[in-house]
Amino acid sequence: MTDRTTTNPFDTFDPPLSGPPVLEPSDVSYVLEDTEVGRLLLAVTDTGAVVTCAYAPDTASEDRWLARLAGRVSPRVLRHAAPTDAVRRAVAAYLSGEARSVDVRPDLALASPFQREVLTGLAARVGYGERTTYAVLASAVDHPRAARAVGTALGANPLCIVLPCHRVLPASGGVGGYAGGSAAKEHLLALEAAHAA
Repeated sequence: MTDRTTTNPFDTFDPPLSGPPVLEPSDVSYVLEDTEVGRLLLAVTDTGAVVTCAYAPDTASEDRWLARLAGRVSPRVLRHAAPTDAVRRAVAAYLSGEARSVDVRPDLALASPFQREVLTGLAARVGYGERTTYAVLASAVDHPRAARAVGTALGANPLCIVLPCHRVLPASGGVGGYAGGSAAKEHLLALEAAHAA
């Protein structure tokens, strides 16, 4: 006589807990955020420091920033919104005119040594609603003949808006170049002009 009892594999199955899945911690978390000035890639380290606030209008530019993060900060980069909540709120407050800065802790891990000099000098010398030129900023950071190099450094700013390179203009007039495009730069300048008084 054969035993007809069989073991049901689902007898020991534990159903998943309700709610969203819990993601493993990552060294760098990022999100893509649509804003008034364009699509931004916002990335933070596991300590909460912001390493990227950069324009990423398409998949190719997004991939370039992610490759830089993986190569310079950590290969453990995960698209995970929750760790970026603070920077998303800070960017939104700045873009709405509620705040005069993006109140986060910046990390210049993606910047070259020269970029660090330029961006640190910019943050220390050019305040909300103020404007300067590439040549004046070059002199202020002790590189008086490097106005063009300063422009190049600002053009690759990994922390746009956080370290506001839109405040730097050509001496010849106009708004000059900007990673987010001239319309985004004009919007940021107008925003600050309206709220600086």
